Amino acid sequence: MSNPAPPEQLLTVLLAEYGQLKDEQAQRIGHRDNLVYATLTAAAATIVGVVQTHAAALLLALAPVCVLLGWTYLANDRMVTAIGRYLRDDLAPRLESFAGTGVLGWEHEHCGDTRRRQHKCFQLAANLLTFVLPGAAASTAGVVAGHPAWLVVAGAIVAFALLAVLAWQLVAHADLPPKPPCAPDRSATG
Repeated sequence: MSNPAPPEQLLTVLLAEYGQLKDEQAQRIGHRDNLVYATLTAAAATIVGVVQTHAAALLLALAPVCVLLGWTYLANDRMVTAIGRYLRDDLAPRLESFAGTGVLGWEHEHCGDTRRRQHKCFQLAANLLTFVLPGAAASTAGVVAGHPAWLVVAGAIVAFALLAVLAWQLVAHADLPPKPPCAPDRSATG
């Protein structure tokens, strides 16, 4: 049997865990946000390539790029959310056992905003406009502007299927709460 760690040592470990998780969360937020710029750059490069080569079928290449970047964005956003939830629901209560009062207040406060649902709706719209719309528009334009050979049409169908899955996942992950989901219960603190 091992002896339990002294409280000071346990507190040090918990604070180190908090620091590591906040660092990872910050890195993931930075990476996630850069994927928006990468998607806009890919859309611009695709349009320039089509204009220069007069090959409308190249527009079909944008959809898989949007799906890949959107899926990576979504994966990072899920991890950012999971880290925040872990900090609020698991680590904060353990730290409170040392402090005797509320800790990590920001982890609760920022998601207790009364306009959280509105912000989440706007974020969902921005995600759909950034990652789904360019691929769908490019696929449609690629079929309409080009000579719709069977390969182009098949590519567009696959592109729309992938974009539909991404859109569905973005909506499912949007977490549109009817009320703030993680606001601390202030009624008990008087």
